[in-house]
Amino acid sequence: MKVYLYILVMAGVSYLIRALPVTVFRKPIKSRFIRSFLYYVPYATLAVMTFPAILHATQSPLSGAAALVVGLLAAWFGADLFKTAVACCAVVFVLEFFVR
Repeated sequence: MKVYLYILVMAGVSYLIRALPVTVFRKPIKSRFIRSFLYYVPYATLAVMTFPAILHATQSPLSGAAALVVGLLAAWFGADLFKTAVACCAVVFVLEFFVR
C-alpha cells in the first residue's frame, strides 16, 4: 500500500517541477542575476555529480586526482576532448600500474 503512496508523491513532485515554471513565469525573465543563475545551474549540477566520480573511479584517489589535474591542464592549454581523455587515462594507467 505504501508503494502507491510513494508513486503518487513522486508523480506529484515530477508534475510540479514541470508545471510550476510554466504557470509562475509567464513573461520573459529580465533579471540578469536570475538569468545567469539559471544558465549556470546545469553546469554546476554536472560538476557536482562528476567530481566525486573522478576521484573514486580508480583504485586509489591519488591517481584520480592526478588525472583530474592533467585533464584540467590539457583542457586549459587547448587540447580537444579526445586528447584530454587519452592523457587522463595514461596518467591513471601509469600510476596504477607502476606506483603501488
